[in-house]
Amino acid sequence: MKKIAVLTSGGDAPGMNAAIRAVVRTAIDAGMEVVGVENGYDGVLNKEFIPMGLRSVSDIIQRGGTILRSARCKAMMTDEGRDLAAKNLKEEGIEGLIVIGGDGSFRGAEELCKRGILCIGVPGTIDNDLAYTDYTIGFDTACNTVLDSINRIRDTMGSHNRVSVVEVMGRHCGDIALYTGIGGGAEVIMIPEIPMTLDELLAHMKDYENSGKRSGIIVLAEGAGSAGEIEKFLNANTNLEVRASVLGHIQRGGSPTNFDRYLGTTLGAKAVELLKSGVGNRIVGIKDGQIFDMDIIEGVSVPRTINKKLYEIAKVVAK
Repeated sequence: MKKIAVLTSGGDAPGMNAAIRAVVRTAIDAGMEVVGVENGYDGVLNKEFIPMGLRSVSDIIQRGGTILRSARCKAMMTDEGRDLAAKNLKEEGIEGLIVIGGDGSFRGAEELCKRGILCIGVPGTIDNDLAYTDYTIGFDTACNTVLDSINRIRDTMGSHNRVSVVEVMGRHCGDIALYTGIGGGAEVIMIPEIPMTLDELLAHMKDYENSGKRSGIIVLAEGAGSAGEIEKFLNANTNLEVRASVLGHIQRGGSPTNFDRYLGTTLGAKAVELLKSGVGNRIVGIKDGQIFDMDIIEGVSVPRTINKKLYEIAKVVAK
């Protein structure tokens, strides 16, 4: 393989730049030419190809976001868009493509594989919603960002005898809420995988009041409800003073943690190793501390499960 490309697709995640850096430098070391694709799959369709050298990825490992920028490309959901993407890559002489992104990005890569482009997927999403891998690039940083916010919010809640409903990202995956709820000592954790009704929440908060607590934190995954609605409900049905805090896109940004830099680097290097061997239609990940690869179709089909034992521990230590 003589020429490969790399792109970032979907939501940005801290550590993507570490992966880009590893791809570029590992590929050049292996004697390959590397092209960066700007703006995700949109860039493939619009031929936004830029040559990448050793110095083009200098001083980026500590930066959040992605230097190649990203986008969600609706055209890649159509056969016409996929055909054009494959055509543009072939005209550019690109034999292999490394896609750093989430589930939707991988499905685009799968379609390009069917059209003769060897593709490798690298998991980059703060949601940690790809079940085939223990962790995705960006998850650890997002958790630490949320934890810092919870610490700050808890300070002011304690000063005013208030409860804060902290809404975090994750779409339909509750991992950010679960892990930061444990780390932040949350009194209640609400996640979509284990639904909690408002009546059940009310019972929790009644016990909370009776225990003598006057301030606290409820961590809410965005797929499990609305912080604003829960704020109104609890204010109307308890003697607690409740405030909602929606953290939003602050969770996506910031300098990646050491773990996300390590993960981005090792997964990026593994992706190049596979292409160098002429292998495509694979995704890379980490399982039990080991970097591995598997078939892309099998990987995106692995059903998601929540760590119920962790959730039960969180309930016990919150009392």
